[in-house]
Amino acid sequence: MTNCKRSSLFLYGILISLLISACQPSGKKPLERWQHAVEGAYAANISNDGKLSVVSSIHHGISLWDLEKNALKFNWSQQQNTADNLVLATDISDNNSHVLTASRSNFSLWNATTGSSEGYWQIQESNIRDIALANNGKYILLGLSDGKVLHVTPTTGRRIEFLGHDEKINSVDMLPNGRIAISGSNDFVAYVWDTQTGQVIYRFNHPSRVTKVAFDAKGRYAFTADSKKSANIWDLKDGKLISQLKYANRQEVFSSVRFSPDGQYLVTGAPSRKVSIWQIATGKRLTSWRVTPRKDIRPAGAVVYSVAFSDNNFILTESSSGFAELWQTNL
Repeated sequence: MTNCKRSSLFLYGILISLLISACQPSGKKPLERWQHAVEGAYAANISNDGKLSVVSSIHHGISLWDLEKNALKFNWSQQQNTADNLVLATDISDNNSHVLTASRSNFSLWNATTGSSEGYWQIQESNIRDIALANNGKYILLGLSDGKVLHVTPTTGRRIEFLGHDEKINSVDMLPNGRIAISGSNDFVAYVWDTQTGQVIYRFNHPSRVTKVAFDAKGRYAFTADSKKSANIWDLKDGKLISQLKYANRQEVFSSVRFSPDGQYLVTGAPSRKVSIWQIATGKRLTSWRVTPRKDIRPAGAVVYSVAFSDNNFILTESSSGFAELWQTNL
């Protein structure tokens, strides 16, 4: 091979390396890492204040962790993780009083203080796709594959069906008091609606199926994202668009979303290990990084199941790798 050809190949290799590195998020490392599931997790959720997390895994069942001490609070084995009854959805109430866990066909309510079970229910008509829980376990929200959203009051058995969607539900959320819900579906629509009357408050249209919805716990904002290139932040006071997330990729998929306590930032997690912090006012991405994958997985992958602000300076993540991680934001 001539020197000219060698030089050309060398320069080409450098160019490719630079292009690849330019596409990667910053190489940020966690301040701390804790293993919550040895062989990975099926689902996880971090409390809004970053103090608790609930993890569903094959060997440990359902575990509730105190993140401040990295101590196991409770392990719940009553809802079995069998091959056809995996716990695939979890939620913690905003005031940390209760935990909700669900498989495709049943759901359970747990007291996060005593560890006791407060109810176990089965769904006959459809599969559970997503869940949300109000403070004190007062209300439960279930998004189903038949397009229905169920709002359930466990103490009385009262059940309201929201029938605004035409196709399966992908994501649901609820304000801490349980009075207002949001749901996103394959019908390209996200609805904000009153859980007492079932009446629509806002309708947010998208160009493709809505894959993720979320509320700010303080009731200031709503987030809706679809499967193509539209991720929006809305003002809950008037339903007007505040900003659209700005990204260069053809599309971004979000597996978790959380608003910062001060209302200035949004943190998102993705199935690609990616965590990003966005400015709410502009939709600009401020920084991004990737969570740690399991060493025995090739190619290295992990779904970011949950993200939360410990305060405005720190982010907590739980992922399918089984790791909980603490990150500094440098905002």
